[in-house]
Order: sequence, then C-alpha cells, then structure tokens
Amino acid sequence: MTNLINRGSQVTMHFSIVLEDGTAAESTKVHNKPARFVMGDGSLTENFEVCLLGLKEGDKRSFKLAPEDAFGQPNPDNIYYLDRTKFAADTPAEVGNIITFAQPDGNELPGIVREVVGDSVTVDFNHPLTGLTVVFEVEIISVENLN
Repeated sequence: MTNLINRGSQVTMHFSIVLEDGTAAESTKVHNKPARFVMGDGSLTENFEVCLLGLKEGDKRSFKLAPEDAFGQPNPDNIYYLDRTKFAADTPAEVGNIITFAQPDGNELPGIVREVVGDSVTVDFNHPLTGLTVVFEVEIISVENLN
C-alpha cells in the first residue's frame, strides 16, 4: 500500500525553487541531497505543505506560489541602516554583498547590502526570495506515515 502525504508524515523529497524568469534559486539536486522533514514541523510554510498533501512516492509536481504563499512580502522593519565603520575589510559594504551578522543570542543572520550612501549602509534582513512569485518543483522520494 502506498503512503500518501498527510499531517505528520515524514517526507523525503528533492525540490527546486525557480523564479518566474526560469532562474534556479535553490535545488537539492545540486549536491544530490534530498530534503527530509516531518509535515507540520515548521520546515516548510503552511501553504507549501498544503500543496504536498495527498502526494505519494514517485510523484513529481510543480506549484506556482505568490509571495504571500511562499516567502511573504518584504517587511520594512527588517531594513536597517548601519554605519560603514561596522564593516570590515573582508566583508566590505558593497551593494549586493550578503553579509552574516551575529545576533545577541549567538545565532547568525544574513543580510543583503542594498545601498551605500556616504557612511550609511542599508542592509536588508528579509529573506532573499521575499516579494517574489516562485515555482516549487518537487519529486517525492519516500513517505513514511508516523501516526
């Protein structure tokens, strides 16, 4: 009997995230390391999980998701203005650079340098795919129902 993906299923799958222009943003196939997670564990957004419900081993599907259903819209509270002196020679404040910043709790958070004006550097801590419509392409490798 073939297991169908439901809430609580352990799923192993390959996935790719592709932008509307066809650019691949991420893929587990690059290093041939499929993703493994349990439905509902927070690894995926709820909207993406809904797309997977009812799929089974061997299924290949493609889902186009609006920004609200994927990585959300940019949050203006995640835009920070930092002084250029906060940047080191090995991590220069140049537009487009992705720099990892240490948080007070010890975790690291990547930010994208969006603008440099004089000594002011604008850093965007929103997810890089925020605000974009994306296509999730999935290939289900295995489904194990844990409940």
